[in-house]
Amino acid sequence: MPPQLIAPTVAVHASFLAAMDEFRADGAESVPYSGLARELRTWRGRWGTADGFAAYVGTVGGITDDARVDGVVPLTTRWWVDGDTYLGRVAFRHRLTPSLLTWGGHIGYGVRPGARRRGHATAMLRAALPVAHHELGIDPVLVTCDDTNTGSRKVIEACGGIFEDQRDDKPRYWFRPAAGTAGP
Repeated sequence: MPPQLIAPTVAVHASFLAAMDEFRADGAESVPYSGLARELRTWRGRWGTADGFAAYVGTVGGITDDARVDGVVPLTTRWWVDGDTYLGRVAFRHRLTPSLLTWGGHIGYGVRPGARRRGHATAMLRAALPVAHHELGIDPVLVTCDDTNTGSRKVIEACGGIFEDQRDDKPRYWFRPAAGTAGP
């Protein structure tokens, strides 16, 4: 069975911890405005235990919406797994703030460093788009990347993203359920 996009689960605990070590070694904690960086700083000391990891999965497994924090939008997380092996994650932002319209988009994704360059990002984004469109009702979907991230740009284009423009070094691409039509 090929990898799948699933709700976070405690079944991948060991491989998740190994992936987080890879992300840390790759410098993920220092990326500004990154949900992964925030989680590495917040949860690293707790998710090593079964109870701590279960608490973390409970936190990211549903729709996260902390209305007490300015600029926080509802967020759904899915993990890309192959059996009990954690390969990456997709974050779905249900709506956009002005900054997300420029820098973040509706979908953010990341593949663990040890699993990169194997087609996972493309497969993950392809699997994520129907979730965004049909399960979460996001239409159109905006995906951005750093202009220096050639790999991510190729993934977005391979999945049918329609380039709109570039803002603050972020190329912006739109997806509709019937790929091939431009965004708003």
